[in-house]
Amino acid sequence: MAPTGAGKTLAGFLPSLVSLAGGERRGKGLHTLYVSPLKALAVDIARNLEMPVAEMGLPVRIETRTGDTPSHKRTRQVSRPPDILLTTPEQLALLIAHREAEALFAGLRCLILDELHALVTSKRGDLLSLAVARLHRLSPGLTAIGLSATVREPDELRKYLVPQTPALPPPSAREGGPRSESGEGSDVSGEGAPFSRPSLTRGPPSPAEGGGIPPSPPMADLVVVQGGARPDLAMLEIDATLPLSGHTAWQSMPAIYDLILAHRMVLVFVNTRLQAEYTFQELWRINEASLPIALHHGSLDATQRRRVEAAMAAGQLRAIVCTATLDLGIDWGDVDLVVNIGAPKGASRIMQRIGRANHRMDEPSKAVLVPGNRFEMLECRAALDAVEEAAQDTPDARIGAPDVLAQHVLGMACAGGFEPVAFYEEIVSAAPYAGLSWEEFEQVVDYVATGGYALRAYERFAKILRGADGVWRVRDARVAQQYRMNVGTIIEAPRVKVRLARTLRGRPGTVVPRTGRVLGEVEEDFAETLTPGDTFLFAGEVLRFEGLAEDELMATRAGPGTDPAIPSYAGSKFPLSTFLAARVRALIADPFEWDRLPEQVSRYLLQQRRRSVLPGERDLLVETFPRANRHYLTAFPFEGRLAHQTLGMLLTRRLERAGLRPLGFAANDYGIAVWTTRDVSERAALDPGFLDALFAQDMLGDDLEAWLDESAMMKRTFRQCAVIAGLIERRYPGQKKTGRQVTVSTDLIYDVLRKHQPDHLLLRAARQDAATGLLDVRRLGVMLERIQGRIIHRALDRVSPLSVSVMLEIGRERVYGEGADEILAEAEAQLLEEALG
Repeated sequence: MAPTGAGKTLAGFLPSLVSLAGGERRGKGLHTLYVSPLKALAVDIARNLEMPVAEMGLPVRIETRTGDTPSHKRTRQVSRPPDILLTTPEQLALLIAHREAEALFAGLRCLILDELHALVTSKRGDLLSLAVARLHRLSPGLTAIGLSATVREPDELRKYLVPQTPALPPPSAREGGPRSESGEGSDVSGEGAPFSRPSLTRGPPSPAEGGGIPPSPPMADLVVVQGGARPDLAMLEIDATLPLSGHTAWQSMPAIYDLILAHRMVLVFVNTRLQAEYTFQELWRINEASLPIALHHGSLDATQRRRVEAAMAAGQLRAIVCTATLDLGIDWGDVDLVVNIGAPKGASRIMQRIGRANHRMDEPSKAVLVPGNRFEMLECRAALDAVEEAAQDTPDARIGAPDVLAQHVLGMACAGGFEPVAFYEEIVSAAPYAGLSWEEFEQVVDYVATGGYALRAYERFAKILRGADGVWRVRDARVAQQYRMNVGTIIEAPRVKVRLARTLRGRPGTVVPRTGRVLGEVEEDFAETLTPGDTFLFAGEVLRFEGLAEDELMATRAGPGTDPAIPSYAGSKFPLSTFLAARVRALIADPFEWDRLPEQVSRYLLQQRRRSVLPGERDLLVETFPRANRHYLTAFPFEGRLAHQTLGMLLTRRLERAGLRPLGFAANDYGIAVWTTRDVSERAALDPGFLDALFAQDMLGDDLEAWLDESAMMKRTFRQCAVIAGLIERRYPGQKKTGRQVTVSTDLIYDVLRKHQPDHLLLRAARQDAATGLLDVRRLGVMLERIQGRIIHRALDRVSPLSVSVMLEIGRERVYGEGADEILAEAEAQLLEEALG
């Protein structure tokens, strides 16, 4: 652990450079492996490392390996590896699944995991942990180093770096192996005797067997660097009154441009790719000085991203508008200001972004937060306080996902095969899977071997076979190729390439397919909404849609005077962290803190207190009021959009059962609004315990289960698990499935499994994902516990100022840019006029 700019990364490489400078070589294997969560970070670190190596004249070869690396170079890196390789978790998964992996990694001396906090909190971290366990087996003397500037629970990360000891010993019977999910032994290979399952149901081992008090888990050494200059962080305030909704911050664009004019080099961070395209276009529109400003996000073509990164490193740009693709570890010393548009949503995230400016330990990082609405002013104030206290809010450590383990099982079968008991010992040495039981391991292997009990009759789901020697190997070369084409845990919506097509001379509007350069990718769903002649904003240009050609969107540059749409991307918004949410509630609840808020925010809170009430830090405010022949219930948990969406779904079920006829709900990060045909306040007046029962904790029991059974969201979650676990491939040799094909395939399988095997591995994985991700059930449960007996109900005759913010979410059209904000401004003005009388 060390502050941003303290030299963590170069310190991590120092032992390797000393060793290699001393002539230590191990034949043709790797010496040092560096793993980064971002492709751009791996490339940037390689660039910064090559300079001192060249200046010192060290005979050290350094290379990167990412999804952007040409295939011929990746092939050569296996046969003739460099001394130091910088890569990503997905490429590491491919490397350890290679048949030459043992030779490649046998002499590995050092493993460096950079920005470790960002790796361990997702399924990417699960996949990486399994790869780390394999590296420790292939190279027993391996030293693993984790680097991070934002760590909340360092002990959790320390366990990630060293092999863990499971609570129970693995089965001693070497002939043991997986059984089917039906509970019977399986011999899916047709060779040898059926498996017998070693029993692990006898309870913990006795002290004589090595039991007793479980030993403390192995820990890596912890090095903490103190000090560093305090960041110079402020919130941008402009003369205009900010709206209560909307995130584009269009009112602040001139002020942001002035900041770019006043600094050498600026990184302008946004939270979504849609915001990136909009912000870049707006800044370019007012760029009277013709400053070199660039755009960088994950959907742009790799060539364009690399060109932008190289120009920034060379000092040729004044600003980059970017997303999270550049918020970890990037070291461009000339960056002297970071601008963050929108609320940061998390204290640790904003600390990482701030650290990109003046990336040196003895110089303060300078950053400006730019709120897009008045509620984001509250979030920005909470984030400023958190940075001042150096408080962290990185998520808790995960329990390893079974679908990721299934992918790893197939990968190790491709690498030459595995013997079950030894492989089990290796898996449980990975921290996220340390609690994996032998029975659970059997079920995962059986799934990879047969598809599970309900699918074992279909040969296409049998991907591995057990040989007479007891070793499980991949079924055939085609399965291995499919694994390599589909490895990874990042499941994004299907996309199509955007190609700037060439037109036939003399025939404008007639394009030649497969000509022109590729600009990047947009989601398939967005492409299918376009008709020829529509314009849209992408890669910083206004494009005219000409048509679809197989998996490519053909476009030409649009003329002036167009009103372009902006592609949006599913799942690209950050949730409000629990940590910041609690701080926002505390700010609202304490009037003595309002003096530190912008005047327009404190005035708004005062209007709410006069009209209704403001909730205490642990309270839940519920307001009911009529409007336009409907009745509304609004509630303000301040727990983030995901938790509020789940709460809204469950509340509407309960209101339906109560006969109040809910018509729908809307949610944002701060609250929810439910509208009904009957008055909730009348029911609450007749039954004083009604609202307490409505928000009772038991809604996370049968109500949640019943809703999940009916929910289309569960099918989407199952689809992602099925793709990760290899049940359905996105890509086949020589072809690629469309999003619709994947959807149809997984939906059919989902229905079959629900009917015939409801405890199937992937159904359980989908429920685990839904509870911890899309539904945010744990956070919702903590909230419901917090508010028990603390619900404040106000029955009003009209909407309150606080309720205006969530009411603006109702029926929002898919309109972008200033047009969207103008529509919201009109609706806001009308609602506020009602609220304030």
